Amino acid sequence: MKQFLKNILSSAIGFILAGGILMIISFAFFAAMVASFSAMSFSAGDKKVKVKDHTIVKIEFDQPIVDRAERDPFSNVDFGPFKSVGSDGLNTILKTIKKAKEDDRVEGIYMNLSSIQTGMATLDEIREALLDFKSEGKWIITYSENLSQGAYYLATVSDEIYLHPQGEMMYKGLNAEIMFYKGLLDKLDVDMQIVRGSNNKFKSAVEPFIYTEMSDANREQMQKLLGSLWEHISTNVAEARGITYGELNVIADSLMVIDPAKASMLKVIDGLKYKDEFVTLLKEKMDVEDEDDLELISFNKYKSAKMKADKEEDDDDDASDSKSKSDEEVAVIYAYGSIHTGKGDAESIGSETIAKAIREARQDSSIKAIVMRVNSPGGSALASDIIWREAQLAKEAKPFIVSMGDYAASGGYYISCGADRIFANPNTITGSIGVFGMIPNVQGLMENKLGITTDNVKTNENAGYITGSRALTDFEYRKLQESVDNIYDTFLGHVASGRGMTKTAVDAIGQGRVWSGSDALELGLVDTLAGLNAAIDYAAKMANLEDYEVTEYPEAKDPFEEFMAQFSAQTKTSLIEEELGEETYEFYQRVKEVKTIEGVQTRMPFYIDLY
Repeated sequence: MKQFLKNILSSAIGFILAGGILMIISFAFFAAMVASFSAMSFSAGDKKVKVKDHTIVKIEFDQPIVDRAERDPFSNVDFGPFKSVGSDGLNTILKTIKKAKEDDRVEGIYMNLSSIQTGMATLDEIREALLDFKSEGKWIITYSENLSQGAYYLATVSDEIYLHPQGEMMYKGLNAEIMFYKGLLDKLDVDMQIVRGSNNKFKSAVEPFIYTEMSDANREQMQKLLGSLWEHISTNVAEARGITYGELNVIADSLMVIDPAKASMLKVIDGLKYKDEFVTLLKEKMDVEDEDDLELISFNKYKSAKMKADKEEDDDDDASDSKSKSDEEVAVIYAYGSIHTGKGDAESIGSETIAKAIREARQDSSIKAIVMRVNSPGGSALASDIIWREAQLAKEAKPFIVSMGDYAASGGYYISCGADRIFANPNTITGSIGVFGMIPNVQGLMENKLGITTDNVKTNENAGYITGSRALTDFEYRKLQESVDNIYDTFLGHVASGRGMTKTAVDAIGQGRVWSGSDALELGLVDTLAGLNAAIDYAAKMANLEDYEVTEYPEAKDPFEEFMAQFSAQTKTSLIEEELGEETYEFYQRVKEVKTIEGVQTRMPFYIDLY
């Protein structure tokens, strides 16, 4: 028996050692493989992309579009279900379209769109860039098997739009759907204790936790907002397609264009074609005999191509290697996602990260002007104020401009309101000047559902202030209300100071109410309806710059380090999304966001997508 146990122990130790060695070897192999892929990717990126005369740039936009995409060295590597989640950056998209406009080798753009994962304001910025591309006498043509409503809206910049005969397209109007948790909380015996600005009747972020349907005030503001957004979209479509605004609403109400034949008959599109028929059309347009003679280049590949002048400069003196940092720059600071204290990342606004970026841009003598690109529904009031203060210090030193993306609401507006000038898109969702706090009382859940009770001792009367194990006392409610009202008053003061208004005037359009960019312009909450490029140009003009470079903040992480740091999280995300499906995964993301709500908030309650 003793020998038997000895053998078992020896085998176990040997197995553990072998397993450990195998893990080390496997990790080393994986690291080497990743490094190899990284090197291959950078090597491929360094190769010169050849662009021939009579080139057609093919656009697909099959990745989510964010303001600034992180560089992914493994975007072309298939890891199966473990692949990293890629995205396209609006910054790169706008630069590439502008390059194609100025490149005399490019004759036109072919768009193959099905659905586009981005917000309405972002779509408008891309749409404006494509219209600018056409101003050089170049053409755009779209062919798709299916067209979502957002994809169709972008496609309307095209000279011609074609759909597969058995395809499907959407043009149905906008719908904002809010999920309410009150029934679930009641079943769990959880009481959500809500405090919001005393007159913040439009601050509807709290409603899902205390109601089972929209309040009258929220329904009023939502109807007004959707009407403004839809009017802008329909007006642009009507102008592009030669169809009246009224006719488009009849088409949307009746869901007419779900039938491709009716879409063609109503001139919403230009015709129905199979792929081979569309290729024939392209060949005729480019006057070539064979499909292989079409000079097609993907958008992702073209964005790495150099202009002729750049290529000649590189060939002459390898200027790209010797180029020094410019003495005159405009900084673009990307503030994307929900606002919270601490460090942020590509998908969230951490007060520490963004404040540091603003401070670095302010202290850098080569930075002559700053543009902060804000795309945020809000978040922590404290974090918002930290960023606002740093923005004010920057404004005292050099021109400070804000460019609003899809959302710059609540905390997103808080950090924007002090800028020298605010640029927004007509379909930007902004405003929501209001404050709220939520404290769950889980006493019923603990005692009635779980059989858990609590007791306490304390040194002072209110030492147990704000605890989730019991209901708030009247005194605690009053103190919390005072705190929220004070923060709202501070918010009003910041907006009044930044926008040259009285606090009373700000309060009249505040109270938590959201506005479209178009309405915000009329109300004095923004200054100009234009995109990121216009904001950068204006900042340069304020700083009296003619020849300048654009420097982006926060500083992008090394792609290899970024991959290693996020591999585990992205793997988890990919697996969850694959299991849940797109719609259920979106609900999962919303629930996750609810979990992040801590402290007093300046946050918007909903998202609107142009599906």
